[in-house]
Amino acid sequence: MKVKLKVKRTNPETGQSGYSNYEIEAAENVTALDALIQVREYEDGSLALRCSCRSAICGSCSMRIDGQARLACRAKVLALTRGDENHEMVVEPMGNMPVIKDLVNDMDSFWSKMRQVDPFLQPEGPEPVAEYRVPNETMIDLTHTMNCIMCGACVSDCTVLEVDRNFIAPAALAKAYRVVADPRDGHEHDRLEKLSEYGGIWDCTRCNMCVEVCPKGVAPMNRILQLREMALENGIKNNAGARHTNIFTKSIEDGGRLNEVWMLPGSVGMFNLPRILKEMPGALKMARAGKLPFAQAIPPGFPGSHKMKGMDRVRNVVRKAASLKPKKPEVTG
Repeated sequence: MKVKLKVKRTNPETGQSGYSNYEIEAAENVTALDALIQVREYEDGSLALRCSCRSAICGSCSMRIDGQARLACRAKVLALTRGDENHEMVVEPMGNMPVIKDLVNDMDSFWSKMRQVDPFLQPEGPEPVAEYRVPNETMIDLTHTMNCIMCGACVSDCTVLEVDRNFIAPAALAKAYRVVADPRDGHEHDRLEKLSEYGGIWDCTRCNMCVEVCPKGVAPMNRILQLREMALENGIKNNAGARHTNIFTKSIEDGGRLNEVWMLPGSVGMFNLPRILKEMPGALKMARAGKLPFAQAIPPGFPGSHKMKGMDRVRNVVRKAASLKPKKPEVTG
């Protein structure tokens, strides 16, 4: 079959970038990595890319193909092109990380964020007289994060990192869950306090991109949400994210719907005037669109605040959800 490639090239000496077009003949079972290696070996020896195992184990060949981060060794050309030989696959280096040359990224920022979460167990108390025994159900849960191969795909396509480089990023936060949720670690509260600060678990916008692009099913966003639950259970609520969750729940419990008027002051604080004033243009747009009805101006829980019909059933759902709090398993030694 005919394979057309449009590869982004970056000159490491000048920093200038552009695209090179290639067209090769390959077997129908060819992967994007196979095609790129064929280009490098027989068409253009100056093309730079990373690869190693070619079996979706090492994570070296992560790159953007047709606008989405993928492992090139798993990306079947036939599936991507849907058999259309005129389809031109666009191959680019990963996003949110500097480019060294062509399809090779500088992973230093990836590893620095990984180190930021202290990704190793820190037990407390006396040394056990026997081996630690972790409940099987806990290890099954942790297996998801242990499958991470550090390919960087989730970091590449993280929409938060595009606008805020201080965000710890999905891969590191998933690794943080691996440690925090392990009952052998003795610093759960301290870790969760640190992760609840600016750039941590509450900065994720839940766009789901990291879940979509992860080649190993780690689902980093789901781990971030679990860390949020654990932080709230540990009483770590003095932050905008926890307050946002609280005012959201309170507005649903009180009126059965989201109270847009009080979401911002309830999240950032009633007296955080600079932040509230900064958001006023957006609030005015919402008001014009009917998103801030006058009936919602009364704070949730106060007499006269908005209430929909069937509130008893809504409150029962809220109470039932609040009671479903998982317990951290005990470790035996």
